Amino acid sequence: MKTLDYIALILVAIGAINWGLIGFFDFDLVRAIFGEMTWVSRIIYALVGIAGLYSLSFFGRLGNED
Repeated sequence: MKTLDYIALILVAIGAINWGLIGFFDFDLVRAIFGEMTWVSRIIYALVGIAGLYSLSFFGRLGNED
C-alpha cells in the first residue's frame, strides 16, 4: 500500500505543478508535451484525477498512524 501512496502523491504533485503553471503563466505543460486532448493527455489527466481522489483516503489514515 505504501508504494501506491507514493505513486499517488507523485501524480498529485504533477497535477499541482501543472495547475500552478496554468494559473500563474497560462501554460499547460501536459498540453505542451502531449498535445491538446490527445488520448495520452487524457490518460494523464485521468490518472492525476484518480490519484487526487485516492489521496483523500490519507485523511482517514492520518489518525491511525500512532
